[in-house]
Amino acid sequence: MSDALARPADPTGTAPPRPNVIVAVLALAGIVVSLMQTLVIPIVPELPTLLDAPASDTVWAVTATLLASAVATPMVGRLGDMYGKRRMLLISLVVMLAGSVLCALSDSLMPLIAGRALQGLAAGVIPLGISIMRDELPAERLGSATALMSASLGVGGALGLPAAAVIADNFDWHTLFWISVALSAVVTVLVLTLVPESKVRTGGRFDLVGAVGLAVALVCLLLGISKGGDWGWGSGTTLGLLATAVVVLLLWGRFQLRGAEPLVDLRTFTRRQVLFTNFAALAFGFSLFAMSLIVPQLMQLPAATGYGLGKSLLAVGLVMAPQGLVMMAAAGVSAAVSNARGPKVTLMIGAVVVAAGYALNIVLMSEVWHLVLISCVIGAGVGFAYGALPVLIMGAVPVSETASANSLNTLMRAIGTTVSSALAGVILARMTTTFGTTALPSENAFKVVMAIGSGAALLALLLASFLPRGQAATGVSAAAEPLAPANTAVPKA
Repeated sequence: MSDALARPADPTGTAPPRPNVIVAVLALAGIVVSLMQTLVIPIVPELPTLLDAPASDTVWAVTATLLASAVATPMVGRLGDMYGKRRMLLISLVVMLAGSVLCALSDSLMPLIAGRALQGLAAGVIPLGISIMRDELPAERLGSATALMSASLGVGGALGLPAAAVIADNFDWHTLFWISVALSAVVTVLVLTLVPESKVRTGGRFDLVGAVGLAVALVCLLLGISKGGDWGWGSGTTLGLLATAVVVLLLWGRFQLRGAEPLVDLRTFTRRQVLFTNFAALAFGFSLFAMSLIVPQLMQLPAATGYGLGKSLLAVGLVMAPQGLVMMAAAGVSAAVSNARGPKVTLMIGAVVVAAGYALNIVLMSEVWHLVLISCVIGAGVGFAYGALPVLIMGAVPVSETASANSLNTLMRAIGTTVSSALAGVILARMTTTFGTTALPSENAFKVVMAIGSGAALLALLLASFLPRGQAATGVSAAAEPLAPANTAVPKA
């Protein structure tokens, strides 16, 4: 397919400005944003003492980020398509910067939660960055660049945990957030000065009613899933939230189908390639996060249990750090495979590798090097898959819907991680063994979670098998452009 369809025509006939710089800056922005997800993990057990607050309340420092990112991602993507992707990228980064400053200055719970929510609002940076790449990069660079940007979601988290652990062990906890202030400021300046604004915009009116409806549904769904283990899965609060989410989503879907300028074009979402890619993203999100739950607990359980390794949080971070590097390397290989065989094949390879990694983990979990090996295998599989997902999405949607479509795919991954966290938490809490006077997760509990992680990857493999064959790996397909909805404006020159 001609590269002209991937981006608006350049009247000067020149190549896009500084593609290497654009890729580096956007990937750095993605890594910094993903760092915010793991930033507080080393200090979560200490927050009740640091903030003089109950432990049941301090967990909102994590939950607030999760909810804010889920709500913001699809809305920021839609606004990026309408009013400019770079503009919304900068707004997201400035909001993250403000949240980091608020956290750094806080000495009580509520300001910290508010700051963490503001940090979560920047989650749309990664899908926005992928969409800018589609608009600005030459076709031959697009596959590897989007793979790297997509993988930054896992890279930042894997590299951030050991760094945060070192800082938390040796400095005041506010230092974590002052460093995030510095990083946020740097990437904001780099984007402002080095990343061009895309000329592809739809214009139109923002669907405020649809945005509020989707926000209510997502908050109810994710809050019910993430807190169900604490409140009780049969409690009125949990069931009420989940029921509300279902009802609101049904009403919201009906409203979106009737609207002239919907927040989410559900007709695009239900196209075969988009639908199965999003379902596969949900399964991969589930599978990736299962590993993030298993390794820290296995390594920190007392060695006297016979299966725990009795290591520190810093050791946990060092074990998981190579996963981020492998994921980054695999993203480049993913692009090469997609160019040669198509992103469907790449996605299926990633699913097989992740499933094999979890299966291997069931029998290799007694030594530190076992967990390093397994995390790298799973990281390689996730790198393959995350590199293929945006290519499949962009190959099935119009250029004018790139940001919103990528944002929705990112949201599906986030929902998968939330479900994974809740299910793994239930299993580890129910399947226990007594160690002294303490109930700890049993060895079989970890093996069950690993088996479920492998099963989720195999489900992604099955879903990927339904994707159409022969998809180009350039981020745009021959079918994408003519299917633009009638309410989409012609891109501005």
